Amino acid sequence: MSISGTELHSCPATPAELQTVLADTTASHPKVRITGAGTAVEWGAQPLPTDLVLDTRALCGIVRYNPADMTVAVRAGTPLSHLRRELAAKGQRVAFDAPRAEVGATIGGLIATADAGPAQQAYGTLRDLVIGMTIVLADGTVARSGGHVIKNVAGYDLAKLFQGSLGTLGVVAEVVLRLHPLSRAGATLRLTRTATDAVALGRRVIAGALEPAALEWCRDQLLVRFEGGRGGVDDRLAAVARLAGEPGDVLRGEEESVAWQLVHEVALGRPGDTVLRIGTLPGQGGRIIEVVEALAARCAVEADATTSIGVGAHTVRLCMGDPAARARFLTSLRAEAAGLDALVTVRRRDGLPDGTDVWGPPPPTVPLMRAIKQQFDPADRFGAGRLAPWL
Repeated sequence: MSISGTELHSCPATPAELQTVLADTTASHPKVRITGAGTAVEWGAQPLPTDLVLDTRALCGIVRYNPADMTVAVRAGTPLSHLRRELAAKGQRVAFDAPRAEVGATIGGLIATADAGPAQQAYGTLRDLVIGMTIVLADGTVARSGGHVIKNVAGYDLAKLFQGSLGTLGVVAEVVLRLHPLSRAGATLRLTRTATDAVALGRRVIAGALEPAALEWCRDQLLVRFEGGRGGVDDRLAAVARLAGEPGDVLRGEEESVAWQLVHEVALGRPGDTVLRIGTLPGQGGRIIEVVEALAARCAVEADATTSIGVGAHTVRLCMGDPAARARFLTSLRAEAAGLDALVTVRRRDGLPDGTDVWGPPPPTVPLMRAIKQQFDPADRFGAGRLAPWL
């Protein structure tokens, strides 16, 4: 442990050490902030001052790996990029492609932020791949749920509860993940489309049971990726081209990676960028992008956007415009989104005025969120400020 200013810093290397730190500091250091690789420090509301900072990066490494069962138990401070390399040697993977994984995001941090990437079209979010979890609560109590455990927490699916919790419920110590084989082949069809036309075509692709691995619109380009055997991939690429009425561009290898990197750049943002996340019904993607483009012109900001067509998740990056202009854009977007039953939250708060409400109007689930917080962290020890004003 070390002391910086008035905060105590701790870097436990095992779940037992984590348990001891929390149990021993319950009275002396009542407010705790959990940190990891730092890839999402600008996400959520500004954290309030704390007494204890728990750094999970030493809580790292594979605990159990059974390639035959296609499962792996890993400590929460393990960077996903490190885990990928270990699994690739056995021809396996975590079928999850959140852009932050490329810059060192940890397993626990990706769960805590509810991050996801284009592959959620086929494989869901990280919580859909979690089959077991071990957490440590504010008083040092260990709780477990799912597979590879001895005692479960009756009535709770910890993977779902901790998804997006931003360190407000407890500390994720270990996670058991379901794996998938590395794909034998993969390729992307790139088509030039407006957002509205891309959504219409994308929904036809889904309805045609072609099972794309990812389906994303970005910068007037529709990207449709397929995985599997080479012949099957080529057949499905051709089927999409027929639906589109044009051959498009088939991308493989490095050319394909570059195309998807553009999508990741919007989601990640850069220092000084504001990044927003919008959730809608899948069919509303074209309409919400039209709103974004109109408001960007009206508020004198530069907006870049991506749309995960099949899941109704949209990301907007504001990379120009002063803080007041960005705040006007956010306020106007929320007003427009309300008419579409959409929710707008701030992922990266750079470039916004201090005190901006990053979460927006509370959803109907807020009373349930508060009840869960009371159940898991009755002393309000964890994550003060991160989900304010909802919590």
